[in-house]
Amino acid sequence: MRFRYKNCKMVFSPNLALRRLYSGVSKKVCSQKYVLTKYFQGEPKRSDFKIVEEDLPVLKDGEILTEAEYLSVDPYMRAYMIAYKLPTDMIGGQVAKVIDSKNKNIPVGTYVCGSFGWRTHTITSAQVNNTFDLPITVLPDLNPYPVSLALGLLGMPGNTAYFGLKEICQPKEGETIVITGAAGAVGSHVGQIGKILGCRVIGFAGTDAKCEYLEKELGFDRAFNYKTCNIRAALKDGAPNRVDCYFDNVGGEISSTIMSYMNKYGRVAVCGSISSYNDMAPPKVTIVQPALVFKELKMEGFLVNRWTGRWQEGIDMNLKWLKEGKLKYQEKVYHGFDNMVDALVGILRGENTGKAVVKVK
Repeated sequence: MRFRYKNCKMVFSPNLALRRLYSGVSKKVCSQKYVLTKYFQGEPKRSDFKIVEEDLPVLKDGEILTEAEYLSVDPYMRAYMIAYKLPTDMIGGQVAKVIDSKNKNIPVGTYVCGSFGWRTHTITSAQVNNTFDLPITVLPDLNPYPVSLALGLLGMPGNTAYFGLKEICQPKEGETIVITGAAGAVGSHVGQIGKILGCRVIGFAGTDAKCEYLEKELGFDRAFNYKTCNIRAALKDGAPNRVDCYFDNVGGEISSTIMSYMNKYGRVAVCGSISSYNDMAPPKVTIVQPALVFKELKMEGFLVNRWTGRWQEGIDMNLKWLKEGKLKYQEKVYHGFDNMVDALVGILRGENTGKAVVKVK
């Protein structure tokens, strides 16, 4: 799993890249990337991947060369890879710095965020390449905030929370929202938006420390450790008027229980099912159809790329709330490109509070 940098000619210093801007004399660069060679069985393992070296071609007109600074690890990665034919490049978002450019709109030194996968260097024309990719965004000056926020609160997780809650759940002031996976990148954001919108917010997370963070730092009305509490009793305690909106990040029996405790005409946004991603067989849980029918619930799954046409709207609103002090964030930072798999396993085990990212160097 170690890299052989000695065979890669890293020719781009910032000054050299600036001199070569639009000159057409850029030389090749060697990139390292993760290639998935085995489908996951249980938790992801280092042996499921190979790290390969790839010589990148000379830039063409309109293209940029980027060097990764932060890579994202997200629960969806565990679920999505089964859809790809092996061997395949590992998917994922990253924040990268432009180190060479033949695109007049994106100069050297610019930071961009894109779905480049688990790789150190990327050549792109700054266009979305397929329906699974999210928009490539050129980052504004985020000072005093770190550029890694483009992978979290000001990126895909932030927009997942923003559009998933507002468009699917459509909460009204005074209603009660319940969130599972509430201390993660998406769940912690959903709860804060819920408070901004004037709702009562209840969260379920996996440790007492996370629950304390949700209540004391993020303003959740109540937070419960799902590993130690009785879920139904916690709902009666935290949501005395029952539940109007449920933002589901985990699936499993806890979701069936929450849906049975919802008010009539409640809305359920299904964002993920992390509780079963590593399971070798589908879990057996209480059926949800009786609650859906008798309470006339609306339950809808979603992918955030539904709103690619409104992508900047979500980023702008989240940045506005952040600057106004209405949103807080926390990051779990792993270090080193060779620790990508460990970071992915870590978030699937619930190691992170807030967004998890990997700092490449």
